Amino acid sequence: MASPRPLRPAVDRVRIFRASVTKWQIKVLLTLLGLGIIATVLLYTKAIVDELIANEKRTVELYAKQLTSLQEASTDSELLYYIEVTVASIYFPVIITGPDEKPVFPYQQLSLNIDIDSSQTKEEQRAMMIGIMDEMREAYPPYEIKDPDGKVIQKVFFNNSEIVRRLRYMPYIEILIVTAFILIGYVAFSTIRRNEESNIWVGMAKEAAHQLGTPLSSLLAWLDILRMSSDDPPSVLQTAGEMQRDVERLNVIANRFSKIGSQPILTDVSLTDLVEQVCLYFETRLPNLGKRIQLTRELDGQVRAKVNTDLFQWVLENLIRNAVDAMDRQDGHIHIVVAKRGRGGVMLTVTDNGKGMTSAVRSRVFQPGFTTKRRGWGLGLSLSKRIVEEYHAGRIYVKETQPGVGTTFAVELP
Repeated sequence: MASPRPLRPAVDRVRIFRASVTKWQIKVLLTLLGLGIIATVLLYTKAIVDELIANEKRTVELYAKQLTSLQEASTDSELLYYIEVTVASIYFPVIITGPDEKPVFPYQQLSLNIDIDSSQTKEEQRAMMIGIMDEMREAYPPYEIKDPDGKVIQKVFFNNSEIVRRLRYMPYIEILIVTAFILIGYVAFSTIRRNEESNIWVGMAKEAAHQLGTPLSSLLAWLDILRMSSDDPPSVLQTAGEMQRDVERLNVIANRFSKIGSQPILTDVSLTDLVEQVCLYFETRLPNLGKRIQLTRELDGQVRAKVNTDLFQWVLENLIRNAVDAMDRQDGHIHIVVAKRGRGGVMLTVTDNGKGMTSAVRSRVFQPGFTTKRRGWGLGLSLSKRIVEEYHAGRIYVKETQPGVGTTFAVELP
């Protein structure tokens, strides 16, 4: 049966899409939040302003109708009372003129909420009143007060109150504030991203130097041994074999770093054999760390999975190194379990009996640049997370941890 190779590009596109979403989704959410705030503020402010304007119009209409009724029944004391009540509720500017729309002196008697400077001359006060009336006429047409015969005897000019005029400018002020908020948030987010990327690049460079340092140092030592053993063919052959292993290690390191940033090819391999190889590699090196660390594994038969061998070995090595660094005792124990899950999935767990993690450390353990070690760059687990989740469509997380007891990391593969 032929393998479903045509599905591979589609799977790659899905993974690339998932990786790209995480980069811009915060910016989009921030922009949508800002636009939502602006729209809500505009609609709410407009509703308030419209209601205030409607109330002021109704008050002026009532006042004008009462004045008209007063012309018809000038001795109605009850009507005079209602007019006084209405006047007391008017908090916006009102000017009453004759039918010729000219202000009547003294101006204080036929105007409401108009500040008149008594130190000005009559002509200056008149000019000021005419200017205010022109503004009122542009805003709203004056109401007419008629006598019983229907003849216009007075006109009522009015304009919106100071609070309404201020509220009309509020949306623009709020838009500026929200826009500034969005810009500050965007700049802050971009700065954080640049700092994070800078830390990643610095960490990658140091990690590369660290990874390459060990085999290069070994090769230099083997070269010295070759010079000293030039007359001993068996020793030369043995040294050449060790040099071959270091060169192969350099090739593995180069392949790992070359695959970061590109979509690696996944192949169906025996995860059991892959874990066994990594464990054998560490078993020969753990005694040199000055700690007694026992490395055990529990492998569920032949478990297979689609992985990139070089990258997934890197993930497992990082988890084991992290467990070794977490050991604060001389009788350390690292236990690796590989088991099948439902629907063809695979779970790999790495458990140690080290110092464990607090909740604060647990929440940040996969962040680039975060580390609790004196010597380290906080890149191993963040790289492992990217390899598992973005390249293998899996999941890596802290399954269980407790200070003073230990930690269990889990890797789930589809």
